[in-house]
Amino acid sequence: MDYITVAQAVIKWGVSERWIQRLLQDGRIEGAMRFGRDWAIPADAEKPTDARIKSGKYRNWRKKDPNEVNPDE
Repeated sequence: MDYITVAQAVIKWGVSERWIQRLLQDGRIEGAMRFGRDWAIPADAEKPTDARIKSGKYRNWRKKDPNEVNPDE
């Protein structure tokens, strides 16, 4: 099996080096192995999907009752 480095994955997937490091730390790239402080990524590994919220709607953000009276008013 062939492996690529983080720098080669940056070129292949078109994302930043830090983003790939974060994906590796979270275990989101299957088959990746760490050797000391370096990573080996399988050459045939697929780019993980972006799991960030892109809709602009944030879940469970400041759950407030709309009928609640604000004591500061």
